[in-house]
Amino acid sequence: MSTYAEFYRRSIDDRDAFWAEQARLIDWKQAPRTICDNSKPPFTRWFAGGTTNLCHNAVDRHLQTRPDQPALIYVSTETGAERTYSFRELHGEVQRAAAALQGLGVKKGDRVLIYMPMIAEAAFAMLACARIGAIHSVVFGGFASVSLASRIEDATPKVIVSADAGSRGGKVVPYKPLLDEAIRLSSHKPQSVLMVDRGLAPMESVTGRDHDWAALTGKHKDAQVDCEWLDSTDISYTIYTSGTTGRPKGVQRDVGGYAVALAASMKHIFLGEPGETYFSTSDIGWVVGHSYIIYGPLIAGMATIMYEGLPIRPDAGIWWSLVEKYKVTSMFSAPTAVRVLKKHDPAFLKKYDLSSLKALSLAGEPLDEPTAQWISDGLGRPIIDNYWQTESGWPILALANGVEKQRSKFGSPGLPMYGYDIRLVHESTGAELTAPGEKGVVVIEGPTPPGFMQTVWGDDQRYVDTYWHTVPGRTVYSTFDWGIRDKDGYFFILGRTDDVINVAGHRLGTREIEESISSHPNVAEVAVVGVADSLKGQVAMAFVVPRDAAGLTDTASRLKLEGDIMKVVDEQLGAVARPSRVHFVNLLPKTRSGKLLRRAIQAVAEGRDAGDLTTIEDPSALQQIRDLMAP
Repeated sequence: MSTYAEFYRRSIDDRDAFWAEQARLIDWKQAPRTICDNSKPPFTRWFAGGTTNLCHNAVDRHLQTRPDQPALIYVSTETGAERTYSFRELHGEVQRAAAALQGLGVKKGDRVLIYMPMIAEAAFAMLACARIGAIHSVVFGGFASVSLASRIEDATPKVIVSADAGSRGGKVVPYKPLLDEAIRLSSHKPQSVLMVDRGLAPMESVTGRDHDWAALTGKHKDAQVDCEWLDSTDISYTIYTSGTTGRPKGVQRDVGGYAVALAASMKHIFLGEPGETYFSTSDIGWVVGHSYIIYGPLIAGMATIMYEGLPIRPDAGIWWSLVEKYKVTSMFSAPTAVRVLKKHDPAFLKKYDLSSLKALSLAGEPLDEPTAQWISDGLGRPIIDNYWQTESGWPILALANGVEKQRSKFGSPGLPMYGYDIRLVHESTGAELTAPGEKGVVVIEGPTPPGFMQTVWGDDQRYVDTYWHTVPGRTVYSTFDWGIRDKDGYFFILGRTDDVINVAGHRLGTREIEESISSHPNVAEVAVVGVADSLKGQVAMAFVVPRDAAGLTDTASRLKLEGDIMKVVDEQLGAVARPSRVHFVNLLPKTRSGKLLRRAIQAVAEGRDAGDLTTIEDPSALQQIRDLMAP
């Protein structure tokens, strides 16, 4: 293909031939019989009849050509640990972990929940699950017991893999008490718990249930565990994402389509070549960590850096020192991280040799133009914004510079990626919007491409009802994001259409936070909205109607209740979900039919005009919030 436009057009118009070519980027035990089976939309089946394995493609296939090349580079500025595993060494560690899981009764199709900090054993556990055909479900280590319990209940894991503690900013965060409490709260009880003891926090062991990672894997020092050849359409993993209702959704992903999508993205989008080094600063608890810390770089034959720590500890040059030391060629981070670095001496950006770095990719939340310009000027390297979701598994909008080099437009995540038939539609009528600058909902015309979610775990109907919407003449997948498109076809993302907020790249359902706050005995009603924040993109802000306001007559009493409510959220959902502020009001603004006016609350909290308020029941409710927000 001579241009990206031709490459993209072929992916839409000659879909099967296009993806058959991309499928040659991975190993198949048995070649696919059908490239795209869309006979039961929206449940698209990719590469049906083919058999493959994610762990084989990430590890085993590289043993012939690069066994002693670095594969996994583990760096922790929290504990001072740093170790490089070659593909040969990674292969051995993964086989020992796979044998340990098999020894605990884990078989193909069983679920293994992984609740771990950013340590090498977490990568071994994920790859071991992929190797034996178990379905892993990784839960972010920052989640507290109630959030973890809901995921245990939904995933019904046979085994949970965890660690004694994580560490952030030098502060130890014990995991085992949170895990034990989550298991107590959950109606599902795992048969076994496999614990990595880092020596950071004491652990109480449950006899008969809990096992020590080092002792168990040590029994399988010379383990030989063959890869389980899986149907392309088998389930590789589930990962939970917040939604518009309190119950998180288990995004279910396949094996073959995901492997092909990642292999293609490493080549076309992330400019990855075998023998190079990739550095994603994300966490394995998020989809970026799955796709671009573990699977994507390894499938591409690259070394991948797995980093535990902050971007400013020991100083704001730590990431760039790693780029120099390990000759990182492609890096992936989030706008919030760059905004944090922006507060520190820009000399750190010039201190290290970054000549190996081809580009810095940023995603997870909208990237504002000033931040993009600052990091671009500081690094002197291309900045590639990209937009995608847990549901998509890989970028929806980006720049495929591996196909044709194209210019970045700061503030825009770029163009539709190959395989994605992206449209803008009117919020109410569903009519397609084609004129530049028209604001609409970003939707995807089916079939969705390889690597996209298959369904919601255990609930096909929820997948259909949540994501697929009928517009004139067809049914489309809704991203729930507003967007506009300019005359060159570049998209700009303007924010969510639903009640999900994006805090430093972490998707949080406002309903989940509201349910947690409502459990406090002095909360009668609560509304949580996402409010624009210069550092984190958005923060959660809560407006609470107390059951008993008699004692809230002074600032000290209000601050005490605010602190108590925040503590409840910390304990139930984790600090990541803690509101930036909890404000107390006498009533919440609602329509005459009782619907909460969330967008009006959000607008006032951000200092914007609240818009059409003809349906509001009591205007004084919104005025209270205006008064609270007044400087």
